[in-house]
Amino acid sequence: MSAPRGSGLARRLVQLYGGLVLYGVSGALQLRAGLGLAPWDVLNQGVSRHTGMSIGTATILIGVVVLLLWIPLRQRPGLGTVSNVLVIGLVMDATLSVVPATGSLWARIPLLLFSVVLCGLATGLYIAPRFGPGPRDGLMTGLHRRTGRSVRLVRTCIEVTVLATGFALGGSVGVGTVLFAVGIGPLAQFFLRLFARPEPDGSGKTEFVTPATSAREVPDPV
Repeated sequence: MSAPRGSGLARRLVQLYGGLVLYGVSGALQLRAGLGLAPWDVLNQGVSRHTGMSIGTATILIGVVVLLLWIPLRQRPGLGTVSNVLVIGLVMDATLSVVPATGSLWARIPLLLFSVVLCGLATGLYIAPRFGPGPRDGLMTGLHRRTGRSVRLVRTCIEVTVLATGFALGGSVGVGTVLFAVGIGPLAQFFLRLFARPEPDGSGKTEFVTPATSAREVPDPV
């Protein structure tokens, strides 16, 4: 007997917002680790340092700017897209207000590792319900369609540009940046499969459906 549609929607919403909250927490913990940030957070931190605004506010404003770039690319946002822009930045600031910085390297290393794994979990949790891509993923897929270039090439160009700009603005680049770049793809793919929602395949059987991404081209939800 299948569950009512309302309960299925409620579960998907819990996944969406639970994932976004955990994503914001993971970004704040990686910042507190002080060993280098994810590329987009390098930019967010650089903008924050030059404007005096919090990194969460910078995250929201940059997300809005990226979302505006969807217009000429004819991308359509979903609930997950808009929620992504607002929730992650707010949660980052809230987490930073209650989690103090630590000077001990022996505490910072496990904090970094935990934050990257948590980000992978959050990615799978919030993308699996399929409420729409994050603003940066939409920029990637939009440029892919308009230019005809591969997703991998477009994504790499975006990430390198963002990282270089953030570094020039004073954002933190370090071993955490490399660890995030290497680890987030496999982690996100694992958790996407773990949180995939079951759907009937038309033959009376149930299959587990994940967003249409390959193992080597898992999108970053931020």
